[in-house]
Amino acid sequence: MQFTVSGETIVVNVPTWSALESRVSESLAKKKGFALATINLDHLVKLRTSPEFLDAYLAQDMVVADGNPIVWMSKAAARPVELIPGSDAILPLARIAADQGVPVAFVGSTQESLGAAKDFLEQEVPGLQVACCIAPPMGFDPAGSDAAAIMKQVEISGAGMCFIALGAPKQEIFAATGRRVCPTVGFASIGAGLDFFAGTQKRAPSWTRKFALEWLWRGASNPKRLGPRYLKCVMIFPGQMWNAFKMRFG
Repeated sequence: MQFTVSGETIVVNVPTWSALESRVSESLAKKKGFALATINLDHLVKLRTSPEFLDAYLAQDMVVADGNPIVWMSKAAARPVELIPGSDAILPLARIAADQGVPVAFVGSTQESLGAAKDFLEQEVPGLQVACCIAPPMGFDPAGSDAAAIMKQVEISGAGMCFIALGAPKQEIFAATGRRVCPTVGFASIGAGLDFFAGTQKRAPSWTRKFALEWLWRGASNPKRLGPRYLKCVMIFPGQMWNAFKMRFG
């Protein structure tokens, strides 16, 4: 599945869970860095207006489908991909790191949330080593000197994979920068996933995810912040679906 934004093509090049686990396993075994992004409708909205975000996406090594609309579009285009939300990818990727003896790092959120997530994951995943937890300050520039300093901290800690919980577009820009600064570290953008484990944010109930209604639950929980975002997503969805059908038949 692919999307064209401002003349550039973004490809969902990791279509399944098994493909994701295989590629991450191989990269960690070879100490080969990577940047992993999880595309959704909100990202497609932001990509249209942010050249920096688009450049960061084009620098990602792996892109998975985060959001049912992306999965629906892939089926309409006859290029089906599996749903791989960033928050759901944390445990499988952490288990791969633990199995290979690769320490991980957390960047983003707050120090309190990262500490609680560390405690949870180290208990949940036997053998997992969380080498460092770094909560950047407010106004943090994901491509600036502060980011480079954080990446060096990650590298010095011995972490081979870094989970980034900064939200879009900061986390993808940080991952793209990290890909250059720390070529042996894998950077995975996972949104609010660590906050879910820490208990500082509440994830939508499982039944909403089962029926693809997580967006509605989240929007109702915080309409002032998320309402405008989801409205923009709804507005671009018909055009994106039409493009998917054209991809299938054209």
